[in-house]
Amino acid sequence: MLRGKNIISFSKDWSEDPTSNTHVMSLLAENNKVLWINSIATRTPDLTSKADVLKIGSKLKKFVGGAREVSKNFWVYTPIVLPFPHSRLAVWLNQQILKAKIALLRRQLKMNDFQLWTFIPTAEPYIGHLGESLSLYYCTDQYSQFEAVDTERVVAMEKKLCEKVDLVFATAHSLVEDKKRWNQNAHLASHGVNHKHFAQAMDDSTPIADEVANLPGPVLGFFGLMHSWFDQELIRYIAEKKPDWSIALVGRADVDISRIEGLKNVHLLGRKDYNELPSYCRGFDVGIIPFVVNELTYHVNPIKLREYLSAGLPVVSTPLPEVRYYDKICTVADSNEAFLAGLEKELAADSPEKRKERCKLMEQETWVAKVEALGRIIDSQ
Repeated sequence: MLRGKNIISFSKDWSEDPTSNTHVMSLLAENNKVLWINSIATRTPDLTSKADVLKIGSKLKKFVGGAREVSKNFWVYTPIVLPFPHSRLAVWLNQQILKAKIALLRRQLKMNDFQLWTFIPTAEPYIGHLGESLSLYYCTDQYSQFEAVDTERVVAMEKKLCEKVDLVFATAHSLVEDKKRWNQNAHLASHGVNHKHFAQAMDDSTPIADEVANLPGPVLGFFGLMHSWFDQELIRYIAEKKPDWSIALVGRADVDISRIEGLKNVHLLGRKDYNELPSYCRGFDVGIIPFVVNELTYHVNPIKLREYLSAGLPVVSTPLPEVRYYDKICTVADSNEAFLAGLEKELAADSPEKRKERCKLMEQETWVAKVEALGRIIDSQ
């Protein structure tokens, strides 16, 4: 584990659901000082969008408060930047403003020599301009494939970023190979899991969440963001083929979900606090990863796979390349029919012994182990 370092990180918004940057930076803050910079836009906001307007308002409120300490040695700062990532003038102005603000925060927090990490490609203009001693890009997605972004510009930005930084970490094998085009010092940083947290689902003293406790079984469970990559057609297919089964979907929906909204055995439970998820897992009979396979999800390494397994759950997933590395302990299905058959197979074969086995296999895949591996690579630079 890295120790005694100062780390400034360009990340997503701290208030969002925990993902890899949340887990990695929280662990690093146990032995280092961390300054988390909330998201810098990857696209121009749509002022006709209620979500975008609310996000702008939220950022303004947070900006007024300055850097806030969320835990020991861990501060979160929301910058005010012009939200035009492809405007040269806006980028230059943002660079000057943020450079001055970060210099001030470094003095206040006594962060002299520091590493600069970025989890987002829009930090590219700042690399090499903030006084960092080491820079790295931690890539978790193929950002050029997200909706509402200018694909060509994001590719060009990411290329520049990879060429500038000292090293690259990427969370999927395909992402590592992709980034090696621009930086040969690219390394796999596969996701970890908060094993102890999700293993609570194996403990009889953990209560089953009320919303799933009385659902007719078997209960197919999912938690996470429902966006364009969430396969509603697959969910509808299963729900119609198995009307006596229950499908519990935990998480926020960022898209129109009318295709599944009216189905009696599909239960849309909304977003839950991270701390509650083991109680939901305890009420699931199987964990599902129903993602459409496209240019975006081809590079996804779903954290929920290891979380389901840590909870002891059998898992059925659509054919994401990263899930195939675990096909000896879960089912990967290439069609709706195969997905349903996989569910039937996993449910029939499940047992308390198999749940213990799945949970134990994840003991070696903790975030602590993953962050220690990152530290060894960084120390070797």
